[in-house]
Amino acid sequence: MNNPNHSADGYSARPRVETIGSLRCIVIDGSDSPRIPVILCHGYGAPGDDLASLTPHLIEWIGRDSADLRFIYPEAPHDLSDIGMPDGRAWWPLNMTQLQELLQTNRFSELHDELPPGIDEARGKLEETVTAVLAGFPEGTPYVLGGFSQGAMLTMDLSLRGNVRVPNMLVQFSGTLVCESLWKEKLARLADTHVLQSHGRIDPILPFASAEALRDLLKGGDVEVEFMAFQGPHTIETDTLFRLVERLRVMAVSTR
Repeated sequence: MNNPNHSADGYSARPRVETIGSLRCIVIDGSDSPRIPVILCHGYGAPGDDLASLTPHLIEWIGRDSADLRFIYPEAPHDLSDIGMPDGRAWWPLNMTQLQELLQTNRFSELHDELPPGIDEARGKLEETVTAVLAGFPEGTPYVLGGFSQGAMLTMDLSLRGNVRVPNMLVQFSGTLVCESLWKEKLARLADTHVLQSHGRIDPILPFASAEALRDLLKGGDVEVEFMAFQGPHTIETDTLFRLVERLRVMAVSTR
């Protein structure tokens, strides 16, 4: 098997740390001349480099076309060490007691139209980072934005309510529906965006039904959504990663 830390042409894809905008980021290039940024945001409670561990596998699976890609993993601004999670980060604080109560009483849908306290500030910080990333590429460069769980919610919010150019592909790993009224007003922004959404049918943290509600909201606004359900919990499933790999390969080839 090939060394997953190297691309097909032998380039060593070593991670580096950069401050982009106001956020600390892990950056991994597929070659010394990447053309397409792929920005992925971790979930609540994870360390800032959580999703970066996927990169060697993505590069290996994509193969030679990974040379066109720059992977960027922003670190959320909130440190959770004071609540017993020493390496944990959050995009905004969560009321865990409220979440557990709503889950246990099957009332999670009450959060679908809630504006999470702190999401506006988080969106502003990520917007600075995305703007700075795109400034390093030619105008109109295609790019991918997305994340897992809370990171998925934030990237959806930025795509719909932010001031950055919308991504060509928006990745939603185990996200959910919030800000429903506000998002619904802005769905036309995603007219040219492909949304890759995945969710586990037995997710105990963000219910599958709420992921379906997000999918249906997007489809109701004529957004192109590829919804991948899997028999699993709150995680990123391998088949979805393979689908992401296919999409990234097509994007790299079609923009040469």
